[in-house]
Amino acid sequence: MTSLTPTFREALPVSGRSAVTPFQVMDVLDRVAVLRAQGRDVISLCAGEPSGGAPSLVSQAAAQLHASGRPLTYTSALGIHELRREIAGHYHRWYGLEVDPARVAVTTGSSGGFVLAFLAAFDAGDRVALARPGYPAYRNILAALGCEVVDIDCGPQVRYQPTPELLETAHREAPLAGVILASPANPTGTMVDRAELTAITGWCQANRVRLISDEIYHGVTYPDPGAADPRGVSAWELDDSAVVVSSFSKYWGMTGWRLGWLLLPEELVRPVDALAGNVALCPPAPAQFAAVAAFAEESYRECEAAVEEFARTRKLLLDNAARLGWGEAAPADGAFYYYADLGSRLERFGASAAYASALLEDGGVAVTPGLDFDERNGARCVRLSFAAGSTAVAEAIDRVEAFQSR
Repeated sequence: MTSLTPTFREALPVSGRSAVTPFQVMDVLDRVAVLRAQGRDVISLCAGEPSGGAPSLVSQAAAQLHASGRPLTYTSALGIHELRREIAGHYHRWYGLEVDPARVAVTTGSSGGFVLAFLAAFDAGDRVALARPGYPAYRNILAALGCEVVDIDCGPQVRYQPTPELLETAHREAPLAGVILASPANPTGTMVDRAELTAITGWCQANRVRLISDEIYHGVTYPDPGAADPRGVSAWELDDSAVVVSSFSKYWGMTGWRLGWLLLPEELVRPVDALAGNVALCPPAPAQFAAVAAFAEESYRECEAAVEEFARTRKLLLDNAARLGWGEAAPADGAFYYYADLGSRLERFGASAAYASALLEDGGVAVTPGLDFDERNGARCVRLSFAAGSTAVAEAIDRVEAFQSR
């Protein structure tokens, strides 16, 4: 009989590609859960998760689907046709684009979309540029796939967004294969306007560099009255050789449903189809069938009401920013983040990780340390998510002020 008693042995190797930096926000969320289980009252402003959840018609569709007893089998690797058609229609509604549903790929969240897009567009060793500060999963997925990540230092002087001049400098050092652009961006919330995006897409076309456009926060924007592109500009309005990445997680509030999509250049449709069938077989079937209802008029109205609440919360936060006592912050054109340098608070705490830990343990407010987004300067910064709504943010500001006065 084989013994199941553990034996001491030398550990087998772990792949070098797995040595990516953990996402600190997940550690913060775990700690929030522990404190709440202990009975602590904690306001969590660390995750980019809308508090309202999915539109009611989506939830109703999911309930009806499960109640029907209908078997939930595999779907097409690129998603059910009904959903791909609705996504294509969304681009006509918002941007006036005629999108062939065959070029829409439904994915397991935008995260799954990034994996598929990067695998299809880039080879190991390819140089791919991205803005710093920026969403850490870009860097970590690319690194795990063997690509060379090229940091573009994008500070307040360029509104935390890459420019053709910065890309040209990196390209001269060694040719770039790709550029990742996020507008609105995580963690800064900054956006590029039509002229800036036109310049970037033009540079990519001229240099045969693949643009990956992260547009998951489109619609969660705070434009001036009469703005020409109130929801954001899609890269496909300018160049359909770009890969557009989007998601149901932010505007539609469907984070846990794990559903996103890609708009693909024709040459990438078949490669992504083949990859998707091997990596995940298909996106989650229940989420796909329910998400068709996300494009109903009633669902859009609910989402717009949620964005109006984000706007009220953003105004509350900006109006009370002085009470936080932090330093320079990004302008937060869109998304639901306030990314700020801690300024003089660093004299007491030394780094943002120590500040965030103390604020959580002693002040009952969870924010995310900036090292998640910027390995060079992030130790000075924190990201606060105001997706939780005005009531939570108002109380959090009171707590931060009280914590810092001790």
